[in-house]
Formats: sequence, C-alpha cells, structure tokens
Amino acid sequence: MFGLDTTLTVLLILCLLCACFFEFINGFHDTANAVATVIYTNSMKPTVAVVYSGLLNFTGVMLGGITVAMGIVNLLPMDALVDTNPYHGIAMILALLLSAIIWNFGTWYFGIPSSSSHTIIGSILGIGLAFYFLPGNYGLNAVNWDKAKDTGLALLISPLAGFSVSILMMFLFKRLIKNETIYKEPIPGKVPPIWIRLLLWTTCGLVSFFHGQNDGQKGVGLLMMILIAVLPGQFALDNSINLQSEKAYINSINSIVLKSDTSKFGSDEKKQYHQIKKYSAHFNQNIGTAMFSSDIAIKNRFELRKDVVKITKGAEKLLKSQNFAISSKDKTIIIKEIKDSKKLVEYAPSWVIIIISVCLGLGTMVGWKRIVKTIGEKIGKQHMSYAQGASAELVASMGIGVASAYGVPVSTTHMLSSGIAGSMVAKKGLKNLQKGTIKTIALTWILTLPVTIILSGSLFLLFRAIL
Repeated sequence: MFGLDTTLTVLLILCLLCACFFEFINGFHDTANAVATVIYTNSMKPTVAVVYSGLLNFTGVMLGGITVAMGIVNLLPMDALVDTNPYHGIAMILALLLSAIIWNFGTWYFGIPSSSSHTIIGSILGIGLAFYFLPGNYGLNAVNWDKAKDTGLALLISPLAGFSVSILMMFLFKRLIKNETIYKEPIPGKVPPIWIRLLLWTTCGLVSFFHGQNDGQKGVGLLMMILIAVLPGQFALDNSINLQSEKAYINSINSIVLKSDTSKFGSDEKKQYHQIKKYSAHFNQNIGTAMFSSDIAIKNRFELRKDVVKITKGAEKLLKSQNFAISSKDKTIIIKEIKDSKKLVEYAPSWVIIIISVCLGLGTMVGWKRIVKTIGEKIGKQHMSYAQGASAELVASMGIGVASAYGVPVSTTHMLSSGIAGSMVAKKGLKNLQKGTIKTIALTWILTLPVTIILSGSLFLLFRAIL
C-alpha cells in the first residue's frame, strides 16, 4: 500500500478506522442536540427523527466544503511536525484519536452532553505541547497558537451565546406569536398542531444539517491529518490544481510583498518578508514546467506544500500589520491570490468526505437515547415547551452556521444545551434549572480540555517511545 511495509500499513489502517469510529461516536453523541426537541414534544417518532437527522447530517458534510476541516489540520503545523519517520506520524495521530474516543465514549456512557469539538481540540493541543518534551527545536512552536486562540475563543463563546440569545429568542416568540399552545408543555402521547410540528421539523433539520457541516468537517480534517502525516508525498498536494496557475498566484503575492516599503518593518515583518521571498524562489525552482503534482517527484511534493503554507501564512501576517503599507488595489489582489494559492494544499478527496458523511450519518442513527434523556428531561425542572425547543434549535443552527461560514469549529452540544437552559430561564428564571445537571455539564466543559490535553500528550510520548 503506497510502498509502506506491512506494520506501517496495518497502523495506517488502524488510524483510519479510529478516525471513522470517532466520527461515528460523534454522530450518536451529538444526535440528541437535534432530535431531543422533536421527540420530547411528540412532533416526530424517535426512529423517524434519528433517520431524518442522520440523512441531514450526511448532507451537511457532503455540501459543507472543507474550511472547518482545514482549521483542524492547521492547528498543528504539519510542515514542521511531519518528518522522514512515518512511525512518528502514526504515534501522533493514534494518540490524538484514542484520547478523543476515550473521552467522548465515556461522557456518552454516563449520559453527559459533552463537546466533540472541545475533545478533538484538546487532543490536538496535547500532541502539540508534548513536542516540547522531545529533542529538537519544536518547543511551544509545535502548536499553531494563533489558530488555537481563535478556536478556543469560539468554543468559549458558544455556550454563552446559546444561553443569552435563546432568552432573547423566547422574548421574540412571546411578542410575535400569541397562540398560547406553543408555550405549554406537551401532553404525553398527543401530537401537536401541524404548524408547530413543521416549525420543529425545520429547526431539527437545520441543526442536523449545520452539525454535519461543522462537526463532520472535523472528521474530514482528521482523515487528512492522517494521510498527510503518513503519506505526505501522495496527499500533500491536490493533483487537480494546475501548478503553473499556482506559480502565477505565488509570484503575484511575492511581487506585491517585494515592492512594499520595508523601512518601517519590525523584526517580525522582516522575517515574514524574507520568508516569502525565500519560499517563493524555492517553489518556482522546484515547479519548473510541471503542470500537475503528479509530474513532481514524490519526495519533493511535501516541500512544495511547505512552500505554499509558509508563503500564504507569511502574507496573511503581513496583511495584519500596520507597517505593511500597500495600496487598496494590491491588498485586494493579494487577498485573492492567497485564497487561490491555498487550494493546492487545502483540499480533501471526495472519497474522504463520503466516508466521513457515512460514518456521521450512521452514528446519528445509533445510541442516541442516553443524551436525549439528559437534554429533554434533566436540564430544566419541567419538560420543554414547543417554543423552548424551537428557540434553542434556532439559536444553535444560526450559531453553527455562522461558525461554519468563517471556518471555525464550534460546539453543537454546548450551543444547544445552553440554549435549552436559556429558554428555561426565560420562563421562570434560574430556579427553573436542575442545578445538578448544570453543574455536571459545566464541570465536563471545564475538564474536557485539560483531560484530553494530558491524555493525548501522554499517549503520544508513550507511542513515540514504542514505535
């Protein structure tokens, strides 16, 4: 398989299966976020609800693009961490996946809503921090702290946003919808009016679709991390991209940077300036007249990926600097060229997207009852009303949709569970919450990052010593 020995092939297959299993768990762990409202309001039968949610999760992954997936890949600077020993890549990926699976499966078993996003981010950070204890010059540079900061901020804000916006949504419902039926608790076994069912079917579908679009992409990112780490020559570059067009984009970025006024540059701007110049020259030299990556020797492809990453990241950093004085026209051009250049390295084969879509969709149809019970019965002291279910899901779908548009991983679990908590508070204040459940969810939210960081980092150091 791709010239790998038997042991490495087995380990690669094991990593791929673990990534698929993680996405499968993600499906049934997070299904409750979408289907709890329609099930507990008698708007849809459980079996129909999970199949409906599963299909829309599948569709969300297929149509969601790969922006969030690349956000996951870019948390670890793969160009620095992938070395000539593929077993090191296996150790990194296997530790990451096992720690994420252990925590996700454990929280599901005890019926605790927990964020798969938090879990995978913590595992990735644990790997990056573990490089600090290895010989070499990695240190804390083994984590892309700029990306980690953006991701961490999104994960921190999501439950707060879900809670507060859901309260506002309930207020809007009260002002706009005067039919009191929507604010009453569902009567067990009684189907609500059709207009309420349509509303809840829609909100359930939106959460499911956007969950697939955001969370599903994390699985795509994980598979790409595995493939790039173990088989960098085969998966470092998108073979469908014309390299001569890529060369034109790189040269355009380089020419704009070179004609900028460097007199006001600080040390960091000068570093980025020389980095772009250096890697642009290297890229041009190695591309030559080649049209596609298949025309490049396998051993050189990852170096080309590294060139593109260094050039685009350097240009993005310069754009953020006030000392990088260029015309508005040049700024528009360089932003477009950066985006076009990234297409060579930020991609996922269609078969990767299909595999993750299937795993997430199937997972959505299995094992949903534990978390649904917590979401539906244990957050508030009363069963959720139709309006509460709709408001929580509208808030969650909007939050996840916006996060996906900006390529930021966000917690579906925290968005929806905090949205339900907000809808309960909107009706009767904080006394309407079950404090025990809220404390457990909050404690899990706090512990997820440190536990997964320690677990993945420890497993990585162990595997590096063994493999």
